[in-house]
Amino acid sequence: MQRQSMEHARESIRIESNAIASILDYLDEDAFARAVDVMSKAERIATSACGNSGIAAKKLAHSLCCIEKPAKFIPPGEAVHGGLGFIKEGDVIVLASRGGKTAELLPIMRICRQKKATIICITENLDSPLAKGADIVLSMKVERESDKFNVMSTSSFVVLVAIFDALHVAIMDETGYSIDEFALIHPGGAVGERLNS
Repeated sequence: MQRQSMEHARESIRIESNAIASILDYLDEDAFARAVDVMSKAERIATSACGNSGIAAKKLAHSLCCIEKPAKFIPPGEAVHGGLGFIKEGDVIVLASRGGKTAELLPIMRICRQKKATIICITENLDSPLAKGADIVLSMKVERESDKFNVMSTSSFVVLVAIFDALHVAIMDETGYSIDEFALIHPGGAVGERLNS
């Protein structure tokens, strides 16, 4: 391995660590609290995004299911081909797009608005169509991606995951979710063995 490659690898870790730590400097606690409140009370939660943001959104949906909040990741392509039948009035949809202009998400937002769902958007661009059309906007900020070309979804991915994880753990508190409830639905793996021994 070249020395330069190791230096870039170490720099990547530093950049991503700083990007996550900086969330505390700009987190809008009022908007975050509103998001936690509506998600805690919703019967169903959908998430949707493209690319690496979609992977993060899929993780959020799974994490919510792990605390018994019925949630589903809806791929944007499936959403506009009937998948949004999952959404009912009073439900919540979480849309993520760093630039806030992802074309595939705009019709999803329009349909969810007509179905009277609460729309939560996570974006860096507060003047974007997604931010302006959402009920609740959570800001994310990324100074630079961690690769040498500043183009790969690296820092932006871990920042989005960190924000989603923060929502997840806050919802656990708000709903009073217990370890016994988790043990029931997670009998598998080392965690399940520890909880059910």
